[in-house]
Amino acid sequence: MKTLTILEAGNLAGVVIMIIGIIILGALFISVIATFVVKLIYEWKGDRKFSKKQFIQTMLICLLVCGLISGYICG
Repeated sequence: MKTLTILEAGNLAGVVIMIIGIIILGALFISVIATFVVKLIYEWKGDRKFSKKQFIQTMLICLLVCGLISGYICG
C-alpha cells in the first residue's frame, strides 16, 4: 500500500487553516516587536509617555501593513 502525502489526501481545509494561523501569528509577533521599538524611540528623549491607546493604534497599523505585505506576497 502506498503512503499518501497531505496533498493527495483530499481535504486540505486543515492545511489552509494552519497556514493562515501561522501567517496571523507571525504578523502579531512582528507587530509587537515593531511596536516596542517605536515605544522605545518615542520615550527615549524627554518626558513623553507612550499611552496604551497609542500602543494599540501602533500595533494595529503594523498588523495592517503586515497584512498588506503578506497579501501581496501570497496573492
